[in-house]
Amino acid sequence: MDIKKRLIISNTIIAVVPLIIVCLTAFIFMLVFSKAFNRNVDYNNFKKLADTKSELLRLVNQISKSDPESFEDSNFQKYLQQNLSSINGEIIIIKSNNVIFSSKDISKIDIEKCLQDVKNEPFKKPIEINNVCYMIETTHIKFKDESAGNLILLAPIEKKFDILQNFIIVIVSAFFISFIAINIFMSYLFSKRILKPISLLKKATAEISRGDLNFEIIESGDSEIKELCADFEKMRIQLKDSIRMKMKYDDNRKMLVSSISHDLKTPITSIKGYVEGILDGVANSPEKVDRYLKTIYSKAEQIDVMIDDLLLYSKLDLNQIPFNYEKTDIIDYFNYCIHESSPELQKFNIKIQLKNYLKESNYVKIDRERMRRVILNIIDNSRKYMDKAEGLITIMLRETHSSIIIELRDNGSGIDKNDINRIFDRFYRADLARTGTKGSGLGLAIAKQIVEGHKGKIWAVSHENEGTSIIISLAKVS
Repeated sequence: MDIKKRLIISNTIIAVVPLIIVCLTAFIFMLVFSKAFNRNVDYNNFKKLADTKSELLRLVNQISKSDPESFEDSNFQKYLQQNLSSINGEIIIIKSNNVIFSSKDISKIDIEKCLQDVKNEPFKKPIEINNVCYMIETTHIKFKDESAGNLILLAPIEKKFDILQNFIIVIVSAFFISFIAINIFMSYLFSKRILKPISLLKKATAEISRGDLNFEIIESGDSEIKELCADFEKMRIQLKDSIRMKMKYDDNRKMLVSSISHDLKTPITSIKGYVEGILDGVANSPEKVDRYLKTIYSKAEQIDVMIDDLLLYSKLDLNQIPFNYEKTDIIDYFNYCIHESSPELQKFNIKIQLKNYLKESNYVKIDRERMRRVILNIIDNSRKYMDKAEGLITIMLRETHSSIIIELRDNGSGIDKNDINRIFDRFYRADLARTGTKGSGLGLAIAKQIVEGHKGKIWAVSHENEGTSIIISLAKVS
């Protein structure tokens, strides 16, 4: 339930329940009063009392607006008496503690009793005079000469039948007590549904601010509070992931620096040694100097390739290189790659061939230049680790329901099954070949980044001493 609905229901309960309680209280009051006083407490009795009370109040209101001169006018006094005749009422006008008019012979003691009983009472109790019970209304008046006085209105009611006043007191009391109680109860429930989850959220944020990112934020309360807790939980998880990634990147950065230092040290040491040989006169003939300089140039090119690969990998890792996707016929594309690679591979007595098993679709969406880098890196790796007198690289194209599978298989030395999952790691090379094989050690890591940038997958399968397969899966395009 959301807060808006809960608020509407809460306000409805606060308004309706006290009314229900008042109705029940009125019913119980009338039932008890009837049993206790053996009187018929019904609608007609209440109506009679209410009409009497209403008539008295009407006359009091009318008198309060009357001219002070009229209070001592006999005609006005008779007019008031006539108005009270409908309820058999009586009127008493008092000026400076003296009775100047009375429609009924009432003693001074009873008059004082009338005045005394009604002082500071919001609900005036009936008063008994000469064995008759009267409902009383009084009002202060001023006369023409500015003297003060009182006007008393009396209306006879059933003896000891002061139920209306008691009823009003009970009903009003029941309403206010129930209203306050229900209000406090509903406010408690309403605040509990909000304050409890907020306090838990506050505790969780305090723990997170202290660095405890494992403190789970529990979703509780109404829908808005749950959504807030869910958003904070997502923020906690993202923050935790970002810190974990930062730690991972820090570790990778340390490994990167270590690997770069190791891989750059060998060619730089060679360059330094050959330069010292030239400076010290070891290269004492033009042929030696020329050989030394060519070696220095070769090592510098090797360093240049390593730096270029490192920069490319870093940009790919940070998603800073956009891909220019084009719909491509995969068969034509690999025929071109084979045509481009063949001359270099022939120097090492390695053949390359294409086997096409595609039947339905042969189109994919790729960045041709980036994917070319992937294919050439894989082919170059096969060439570097080829240990057969007659090498063979086979590119096989096949398909699944939604993908085109590209397998590049060679007949080289193969890879140990324990190392097959590590060949796509940065700077990974077999230990025995690490110092002897040229390259940056980033070729397959770059290939993996590019393939994953195409929403594809790349993995390796080792055939032990019979070679290795690098497999790429790319989505079909109709």
